Amino acid sequence: MHFPPFNFEKSRFERKFVVQDMHYPVVIQHVRNNRAAFSGLYHPRYINNIYFDTNDMDFFTDNVSGKGSRKKVRIRWYGNLFGHVSKPVLEFKMREGMVGNKVSFPMAPFNVDTNFNGDYMQDIIRSSNLPDWVNSILLMLRPALLNRYHRRYFISFNKKFRLTVDDKLSYYGISYGLNRFMEKYTSEDTIVELKYDQQYDGKESAYVTNNLPFRLSKSSKYVNGFELLHPSVT
Repeated sequence: MHFPPFNFEKSRFERKFVVQDMHYPVVIQHVRNNRAAFSGLYHPRYINNIYFDTNDMDFFTDNVSGKGSRKKVRIRWYGNLFGHVSKPVLEFKMREGMVGNKVSFPMAPFNVDTNFNGDYMQDIIRSSNLPDWVNSILLMLRPALLNRYHRRYFISFNKKFRLTVDDKLSYYGISYGLNRFMEKYTSEDTIVELKYDQQYDGKESAYVTNNLPFRLSKSSKYVNGFELLHPSVT
């Protein structure tokens, strides 16, 4: 599936690190001890996402096959996972290698409960006043995964680098039909992500990353969750 040409938000490098077998407080201490002098930014919060994919799982396949150009379509909101969602945001994300960019659209409020299904999702889309090209793409997609995690935000002393730490990851099965959200998997991994403008890639970014004792990864929460829920597909 091809996205039409449109104005993305500012492109930036996104480097992910999967941290295993290390306690969460130790991860945070490594971040705070980094030579970039990271400090807290924003209040920690829970992030929730509904990921979409094609009937042929094109987005999933592009990710696991190592394709350079990868896409994601998701609805994101903050706070409670279930119940009323007052400020959902639709996001189209594209990555070329480690460079990511996205475009976002506010959506109409909705509820995540046992009445949530594909028809209800289409009603939400129709009432969200989205551009025609967005509606055309969403008509070809279906809900593929629901996930949730807790995020802490940090910024370097020179304000050039932002870093997030995600833990308490959970994944729920979701489909076009009836959803009771009983199928749930959790992960003990911690995901660290470093984000910065392209102009700082090179010596400046290496100054930060070389001081992080974590393994660089192409980890995708969507892929990881889908593999947990559908091992036969992988």
